[in-house]
Amino acid sequence: MFWVAALVLGYTYVGYPLLMRVWAQLHGRPHQRKAMSPQVSFMVVAHNEAPRILRRIENLLALDYEADRLEIVIASDGSSDATVALANSFRTAGVRVVDFDAHRGKPAVLNDVIPQLRGEIVVLMDVRQSIAKNAIRTLVENFADAKIGAVSGELVLTGGEGGDAVIGGANAGATNASVDGVGCYWRYEKFIRLNESRVDSTVGVTGALYAIRRELFEPIPTDTILDDVLIPMQIVRKGYRVLFESGALATEAVSESPTAEFRRKVRTIAGNFQLLVQHPWLLNPFANRLWLQTVSHKLLRLLCPALLVMVLVANLFLLDFLFYQAAFVLQVLFYSAALTAHLAPQASRKSALLSVPHAFCLLNWSTVAGFSRFIGGRQQVTWARMKDPEPH
Repeated sequence: MFWVAALVLGYTYVGYPLLMRVWAQLHGRPHQRKAMSPQVSFMVVAHNEAPRILRRIENLLALDYEADRLEIVIASDGSSDATVALANSFRTAGVRVVDFDAHRGKPAVLNDVIPQLRGEIVVLMDVRQSIAKNAIRTLVENFADAKIGAVSGELVLTGGEGGDAVIGGANAGATNASVDGVGCYWRYEKFIRLNESRVDSTVGVTGALYAIRRELFEPIPTDTILDDVLIPMQIVRKGYRVLFESGALATEAVSESPTAEFRRKVRTIAGNFQLLVQHPWLLNPFANRLWLQTVSHKLLRLLCPALLVMVLVANLFLLDFLFYQAAFVLQVLFYSAALTAHLAPQASRKSALLSVPHAFCLLNWSTVAGFSRFIGGRQQVTWARMKDPEPH
């Protein structure tokens, strides 16, 4: 019991990332890319985003792309604030606003609007992030290869004094230690996605910024929580690749509130449970060529809380042996560090030895909470706007 659980945990968190790294190095699949300017449609789904919609549109209008080759669409999902009025003020700049009366959730809006868009490439993005000026041009270069169906940008988290210390990018430096655990996890996650992309395709994309060929889009169930996983996996099912493009950056100030981060993660994990239950073909090696990646990156992550309990409980029955005594002590120290960081956030800001265990335990506890929400049917497809991080 101890070793089965420990080996599966080891494979999930260490073995699989290393497998993807070695596989990418030995048998990576290069693809063609070149500068090109296809017709592009930017689409942003917004619900009650009045505090942020102006900044979002101004950011889009400042991107480095030919104005006559792009379409900007703001789709309001039943907003009851000033979102629509503010977005309409940009009509003279070419911004089109689609206003839906009912708050139905993002998937229903995507199903209605994407088929009406003019661009051969559709770029989907959230409201919260700021997109780098060259991000769209960098994304579309990958579509020079006819086998590329979707391309994910890279979400870079920021924190620290002034909110400008990068904690999620390849060149991450010193960080605000209160968000160091989140930044460490995100760098780890992007390492996996980059190597999955080099091998074949990523299992999902970042909802902050990704592009698809419009002709490959097919409607998704309106209760889908993780559209940014299901849409690209449907594209993979058609025989196309989904890439991770580290040169297309979307920047977001990470919340320093563990509650906010926990809330996001619980929703994501509830969505993973929903996805695997409602779309069993994802776990069928004959229907999903990314079966190994899906099982390793998605399914096994959902089993980790149970495996961690198995390791701890089994360890209690093996304390007559020195090795297992040491293993038990290490587990106690690890969980104690996480608890200390939770009870004394100021202490965690001084050491990754506290913040990283806290982020790991928060992730696994959010898996438990996500499973509870999924089983209880309490995770809604609609999503309330979260408060922006307070400026430093």
